Amino acid sequence: MNQAVFIAKPIGPIEDPTKTLRDLIFSSHLSFLMEAHDGLSAAIAKQAGFKGLWASGLSISSALGYRDANEASWTEVVDVVERIADASGLPILVDGESGFGNFNNARLLAMKLLQRGGAGICLEDKAFPKRNSFVGDRHPLVDIGEFSGRLKAIKDTTGNDLVLVARIEALIAGYGLDEALARADAYADAGADAILIHSRKSDADEILAFTKQWQKLPIVIVPTKYYRTPVSAYRDAGISTVIWANHAMRAAVAGMRAVCARIVAEESIAGIEPEVATLDEVFGLLRYDELASAEDRYLPKHR
Repeated sequence: MNQAVFIAKPIGPIEDPTKTLRDLIFSSHLSFLMEAHDGLSAAIAKQAGFKGLWASGLSISSALGYRDANEASWTEVVDVVERIADASGLPILVDGESGFGNFNNARLLAMKLLQRGGAGICLEDKAFPKRNSFVGDRHPLVDIGEFSGRLKAIKDTTGNDLVLVARIEALIAGYGLDEALARADAYADAGADAILIHSRKSDADEILAFTKQWQKLPIVIVPTKYYRTPVSAYRDAGISTVIWANHAMRAAVAGMRAVCARIVAEESIAGIEPEVATLDEVFGLLRYDELASAEDRYLPKHR
């Protein structure tokens, strides 16, 4: 019996990532996406048991040494997404910012993400360049018609091959619930598959007020600021998907800062060795065993 020996990627067979992401977002059960910002964080999220990933603009920018203000180019983001896809094999919803320009930039970004392993794109209705929603008070929104055009351009370019999530920043910008509802209606008409409603408040009241009045499409949320709200409240509200948006990056910052400070202070690594991942753990995470197996299969045997 012949054995199939070709291994496309070290993580093994991959199901259709777009279908998998669509199934997660449209599931009747609450789904969770974990932030990843490079191949290593993606592999860790997969090992932890997450079924889908969020390629965070904040986290990718931070890992590249940029601010989350469109300082990282869309080509740099696409490169990172490819590494996340290769390292995990999980479906990835990509933070597409505001599209890095007009409709043409947005559809080009979407097409390239689809080619490089993205399963979905989330586009926010801010003007370009944008800045992180939790920084300052300058968050100008684009006209509803213009943003709807960006969504239509992406849908016309990628069809159903890419999940399209429209992110509403009206509550961030201080426009209130009525504006958020009007934008949700328009974006649904423009072809969005789901709506992400965003808030910077420390409670989920305005998010839950939105979900009480609007349920035309699956609703995605990012509870970075209102993290004390129990998950049961999201289930009761009929929310589709929760994104844990930046916590792997922030954990890495805290961990690396602590380790670096101790090494400087102690002039030794002896004290921190028991507290960091072993090299064998790193090797296991990134499938060095697969490489060894492949070497046995493909390299000449030593005599």
